Amino acid sequence: MAGLIGKKIGMTSVFSVEGKNIPCTVIEAGPCVVTQVKTAETDGYNAFQLAFGDKKEKNTTKAEFGHFQKAGTDPKRKVVEFQDFEKDYKLGDTITVDVIEEGSWVDITGITKGKGFQGVVKRYNFRGVGDATHGQHNRLRAPGSLGASSYPSRVFKGMRMAGRTGGAQKTIEDLKVLKVIPESNLLVVKGSIPGAKGSFVIINQ
Repeated sequence: MAGLIGKKIGMTSVFSVEGKNIPCTVIEAGPCVVTQVKTAETDGYNAFQLAFGDKKEKNTTKAEFGHFQKAGTDPKRKVVEFQDFEKDYKLGDTITVDVIEEGSWVDITGITKGKGFQGVVKRYNFRGVGDATHGQHNRLRAPGSLGASSYPSRVFKGMRMAGRTGGAQKTIEDLKVLKVIPESNLLVVKGSIPGAKGSFVIINQ
């Protein structure tokens, strides 16, 4: 198993051998620096802490600066812990996109785009009350009835209602790696991934 931290560059499309136009996402994957090595003896489990993305020293706390300095690297913006690495790495080692093989399958985790406070039509694809007929002149995007009257005299938890949409962590599983470009630290995967352009993503193989 391998893992990396990356940054979403954007979407494009490539043509397959059969001539099909395949939508894909371009990710800047690594290079990531090993900033901490956890072992079963000291921490109770085995894991590697990877860091990615340069960060200004003036925006770094002293504790963070000392942590990165111990690994012999500059301050980083994103730090993620990975378990079950097949290879053994030491503190300060650099992991590049080479650890992911072309044609393999990966799971990608990111933070979805924030939509703000949205109604039920956008949030849950409601059709509106009455399908714009039967005199519902001002209820086209309303949620409709929410619950019973005398019993239970409340709205059940989990009721699909208006609210804050997006901005949540989401994982897309089994995305095929179409191309690995080591010289540019780029990874091209089939399909879309969560997050806006420039947002951090976590890649697990």
